[in-house]
Amino acid sequence: MANPNVKVQYNQIFINNTFVNSISGKTFVTLNPANKLKIADVAEGDKADVDLAVKAARTAFQIGSKWRTMDASARGLLMTKLADLIDEHKVTLANLESLDNGKPYDDSLLDISAAVGTLKYYAGFADKIHGKTIPADGPYLSFTKPQPIGVVGQIIPWNYPILMLTWKWGPALATGCTIVLKPAEQTPLTALYVAALSKEAGFPEGVINVVPGYGPTAGQAIASHQDINKVAFTGSTEVGKIVMEEAAKSNLKRVSLELGGKSPLLVFDDVDVDEAVSIAHDALFSNMGQSCCAGSRTFVQEGIYDKFVEKAAKMASEKKVGDQFDSSTQIGPLVDEEQFNKVLGMIESGKKEGAKVETGGSKVGDTGYFVYPTVFSNVTDEMKIAREEIFGPVQQIIKFKTLDEAIERANKTNYGLAAGILSKNINTVLKYIESVDAGSVWVNCYDAVNAQTPFGGFKQSGHGRELGEDGLKEYLEIKTISIKKQF
Repeated sequence: MANPNVKVQYNQIFINNTFVNSISGKTFVTLNPANKLKIADVAEGDKADVDLAVKAARTAFQIGSKWRTMDASARGLLMTKLADLIDEHKVTLANLESLDNGKPYDDSLLDISAAVGTLKYYAGFADKIHGKTIPADGPYLSFTKPQPIGVVGQIIPWNYPILMLTWKWGPALATGCTIVLKPAEQTPLTALYVAALSKEAGFPEGVINVVPGYGPTAGQAIASHQDINKVAFTGSTEVGKIVMEEAAKSNLKRVSLELGGKSPLLVFDDVDVDEAVSIAHDALFSNMGQSCCAGSRTFVQEGIYDKFVEKAAKMASEKKVGDQFDSSTQIGPLVDEEQFNKVLGMIESGKKEGAKVETGGSKVGDTGYFVYPTVFSNVTDEMKIAREEIFGPVQQIIKFKTLDEAIERANKTNYGLAAGILSKNINTVLKYIESVDAGSVWVNCYDAVNAQTPFGGFKQSGHGRELGEDGLKEYLEIKTISIKKQF
């Protein structure tokens, strides 16, 4: 059950299956965003700690090591055991997640359920990764052998901490890689707890390492490390560019990036308006709007625009904002002061540029980082709130006339992570699917993300894919073998 007084058991760096203090002795504070009070002091890792973690991961990856000689099926069993342990400890983990992140407790439980499913999905792939025989020209027997890329650095965000951890660990462990993970400095607690569970599950020393710390120090050390073979990053486009640059300047390590978005959701006038309002609402306000693929540009056809705006504003105004451990809460606090100030600044920008506040538009009290669910109407494409990622509970409703016009406007962005369409017309839907620049397109639904379906973006929303079978490719090298026939 929900418990805001959950005890923090793990607040150190995890290297070689052991919790240790940072070499510098430094710590940083992680806060409860609902009241700005300290939860715990956490060891602050930097380059020296990353070096130790990489050394441990490299040792674990050596030919002949316990991890490299382990049967693939045994790797899958270890992953399944870890998933079962996460499920067994889900109440503690959900309490830590909500305390550290601010999301309602029931939402944390849902995230953990999805995290368990992700690990089990990839556990099933561990002994099903194989190459192909190739009918090559000449007197050769040719075939491919997929093999793990090596030591991987992984940097995850604060909006879905434990879920993003399993998105990264699942394919890396299934393919046989070893890991150095940096959780977001705002939300390190569940990653450290799951690290402890990985030891209990039986993972060999050095396979999983977790180094909490800041992006410019620990994150930079991972991106630029000469002995890391691949870095996977989820976060802002701005930081993703820095990660890619550091990777290129160091050892040209493989990079996968899942970055920002300003995803369009088109609502046509042939839909049930009440249903459409509900889908669009959840597309934006889920996780307090702190989602990279949020449907943050709600395009509504002019015939139903006024009715849609009225109903959308009413639904948002009825959201219960409050403490994340209150069972009636639907919207918790934003993650920290920086995000809080950014969202409030974006709201003020919308007001100044002429958008109409239908509901919300301000902070809630002075205790924590709470913002009222906000709906803007009369939004135009050139407004800042229509161009830039807000990452908060702010819905922008934009009027359009025709499909062709809407497609052009939907694609007029540097982002391309996701897109949605609500319509009963199959031809409208098919044209949109073909035309929109987005890694995921959701039809008469939104945010249908699960372990089986690949996820990633076009344009400056990143490259590479997570989840699904495609997610494995980011952690594999393909070796081609050709043997001359002697008969």
